[in-house]
Amino acid sequence: MKRAPRARARLAAVLAAAALITSACASPDDGAGGKEQKTERGRYTFGSIGEQPKGGTPVRGGTLRFADYGEARSLSPAVTYATGASGGSALAAVYDVLMRYDTAAKKYEPWLAKSLESSADLKTWTLKLRDGVTFSDGTPLNAEAVVGSIAWYQRNKGADTALLAPNVAKTEATDDRTVVFTLRSAWATFPAMLAQAPGMIVAPAAYATKTFRPIGAGPFTLGSYAPQEEMVLKANKKYWKGAPYLDALRFTWPQADRSKLEALNDGTADVTYMRSPDVVDDAVKEGHPGELTLTGLGNMITINARTGRPGSDLRVRKAMALALDPKLDTARAYDGKGLPGQEVFPPESRLHSSVKPLGVDLEQAEKLLAEAKKDGYDGKLTYMDGTDPVSRAKAVVTKAMLERVGFKVKLDMVPSIADRVAKTYVEHDFDISRGAASVSESDPYHRLQSVLNSESYGNPGGYANKKMDALLVELQAADSDAETQRILDDVQTLFNEDVPLVNLGASAGFTAWGENVHGIVPTDEYMALFGEAWISK
Repeated sequence: MKRAPRARARLAAVLAAAALITSACASPDDGAGGKEQKTERGRYTFGSIGEQPKGGTPVRGGTLRFADYGEARSLSPAVTYATGASGGSALAAVYDVLMRYDTAAKKYEPWLAKSLESSADLKTWTLKLRDGVTFSDGTPLNAEAVVGSIAWYQRNKGADTALLAPNVAKTEATDDRTVVFTLRSAWATFPAMLAQAPGMIVAPAAYATKTFRPIGAGPFTLGSYAPQEEMVLKANKKYWKGAPYLDALRFTWPQADRSKLEALNDGTADVTYMRSPDVVDDAVKEGHPGELTLTGLGNMITINARTGRPGSDLRVRKAMALALDPKLDTARAYDGKGLPGQEVFPPESRLHSSVKPLGVDLEQAEKLLAEAKKDGYDGKLTYMDGTDPVSRAKAVVTKAMLERVGFKVKLDMVPSIADRVAKTYVEHDFDISRGAASVSESDPYHRLQSVLNSESYGNPGGYANKKMDALLVELQAADSDAETQRILDDVQTLFNEDVPLVNLGASAGFTAWGENVHGIVPTDEYMALFGEAWISK
């Protein structure tokens, strides 16, 4: 089987790992109990939730203990995909971010940067830096350092290189405090790139030798790291916003979301990040303060649409979509605690479309499948997922839903995420598989481009449609809510017609903290900033 070129495979692997890690389906602890409960909708308010007592005057000292979702095996932004589910909060603590997404105001604002302004055509973005900011090694964070860091990030194939490389024509330092980005086409949500990994600026000394060193301008520096055990970050007393209140951050990675919630409740963790629907539901009901984040395409079936695969036939793809019932899937896997639905953006989303999704129609699914069989398709499919209890439960219900309309489904249960990454994104050795795109409310273009564009490294199914590519170009340039919504309505319409994948629901991620924890600042990609955090006595 032909393999991708090394650079493409490297990017694909990073994107794949993120897709598998950020799937609401990936937690190995919360097994399906077999009882089927009706899903409640409208029970969540997204954003800042819970009762947070006033802490009074900030207190200095102490170690904040974070039971995190995914381990940052590397503090290099070019290696670790910076999201809240994959170690991104640890990276943000070391490097900070040029821009921050204000989840309450729903807009990007300067953070480490002083300002970011665009030209009228959205093709030129001018970044101004603050005076006097230094890296933790004492060297200045100036325009040359920003240009050098972003160039280094792309040379080393950081995940967002797939967006930056084709879109950014030039990045230049026009003076010591000014960086100008010249784009090839209009890009309304370009600030999102500077709120994520590309905007985590690493010091020149970090990559000056063959061995990368995590040197940034964030509020913390690396203290110690024991893989799969803990990472301790110590306060950077020269932080540009002032010395952090905390002495240190300690990250651990309990495998089970249930264990994280228990740690928060018994006081052995101060902060945790959870995605398993039933655990999130319990945590919200318990009233923990924190940030609840909604993402679209949080539980989906990726279809391999390449020639020679069953999914290359639109009738087969549509039959699968008509046969798979999101509510049954959620009832079986999560006791009805998820956010099932076929919509790209669920009813809870500000981007929810008035265009109705395809729906579930078993009779039509049988008819389409029968037509494909008349033309020689044997009805066989292979479904790939993990081996944890939730994945096994989803595999069983998926197989049953597809077989009731005439498919013959073989299960391919792969325990290693690395092996699933290779089979899905590099070798393309699958028919259908579980994953998540985790499309954010702040920047829908980013992940939709990744999973739907015909040339994207993050498009494992090989889906290609010129109409969808054109819509994504329009979405990239959309600079108003009305224009964005019009395009997303068209995206949903094309989803129904061409079935690039089968969406089974959105997901809710919850960064929750104890009542004595204050000053955590949420940002993009469900990450958190800890430079102003403190613990009351």
